[in-house]
Amino acid sequence: MLYYLSQYLEQFNLPGTGMWSYISFRSLLAFMLALLISMWAGKSFITFMKRKRHLESARDAAIDPYGVQKQGTPSMGGVIIVGAVVIPALLLGRLDNIYINLLIITILWFGLLGFLDDFIKLRGNKDGLKPRYKLLGQLALGTVVGIALWLSPQAVVRENVETSTQSSTVVYHKSEARKSTVTTVPFFKNNNLDYYEAFDWISDGKTKRACGWILFILVTTFVITAVSNGANLNDGMDGMCTGNAAIIGTALGILAYVSGHIHYASYLNVMYIPGSQEIVVYLCAFVGALIGFLWYNTFPAKVFMGDTGSLAIGGVIAVTAVIIHKELLIPILCGVWLMESVSVILQVWYAKRGNRRGVKQRVFRRAPIHDHFRVLPSQLLPDAKYLCKRNATPLHENMITIRFWIVTILLAAVTIITLKIR
Repeated sequence: MLYYLSQYLEQFNLPGTGMWSYISFRSLLAFMLALLISMWAGKSFITFMKRKRHLESARDAAIDPYGVQKQGTPSMGGVIIVGAVVIPALLLGRLDNIYINLLIITILWFGLLGFLDDFIKLRGNKDGLKPRYKLLGQLALGTVVGIALWLSPQAVVRENVETSTQSSTVVYHKSEARKSTVTTVPFFKNNNLDYYEAFDWISDGKTKRACGWILFILVTTFVITAVSNGANLNDGMDGMCTGNAAIIGTALGILAYVSGHIHYASYLNVMYIPGSQEIVVYLCAFVGALIGFLWYNTFPAKVFMGDTGSLAIGGVIAVTAVIIHKELLIPILCGVWLMESVSVILQVWYAKRGNRRGVKQRVFRRAPIHDHFRVLPSQLLPDAKYLCKRNATPLHENMITIRFWIVTILLAAVTIITLKIR
């Protein structure tokens, strides 16, 4: 909104109105505003939730070797994150940009989905929203995002189509802007993959292109569902998901800025996505909101984000990666969340396999994987066999959290380096 106001005031030659045209100015302003909103709203929200007795009842000291008591801590703090992102995005973003609109819809939709889940838990049902309804909501959003990118005339890319050598200098030529299902494949030169190439056996061009878009929508839906669930699983220790998401959001902001700047895109030989620079404004608000929330969410947490926050965080990250055509980088960038999801899948599969043979068996001491590192030997099932039962001293959750942050920083660096390693 303020961007359009500045455009109107600029015709009167008012000093300072031109600054609002700069992505860097609006991005840093969005970061600071989101951080301040998150910090300011956090204290009021905690007070309100305690007064209404909307407190966490599922977590207790029984699973923590250090006896940390977490019952009675307010949950649903993701409301703070959602509000602190949406307000700066509306004030400082260009609302005629399809990407900003999709990201605002994403965080509101997933925030609502997580809010319903948290609200049901607060009403006494510890299982929350039924998994099939949660999955249906994730699939619906993924389908909407895929179709919007298919139909919107703004959602175009310009690829590097030719290189030539002039005085030992490589010159990259950008193609005309076009609708495309192309995506970036890491570690390979000329590394763009088009989904419609999977249908080379179809002779009709229109049918082939339509099938490519259908595959793109299916991939988009899968990525959004997987990443949001991974973020949800990672939200098990104070500050862990918040910190990891801030690091991932920063890396995505760098990728979005490069993709939206034609000279940087040419230099790094990546596709140029007109309009994607506006995503940087949104992501700065996103990171600012997370850091502000971390003020209250670090150990010992005064508030939990709940599914309201974790689902929204995962949804925003997944949709951003799809928009800038970097969804195949998600397994690297969100490697910690992938590890959390895989650990749960392995634990469930191995346990069911043992049950069929009448044997209690586990892969890890506990899943998701972050819980594996804080289990005492006395907390293990005495009659169960563990593949990973190393008798190490359990770690404090603060140490586990910070180590997971360090791993995410390393993975974020690797993700950015893939722009040059091919």
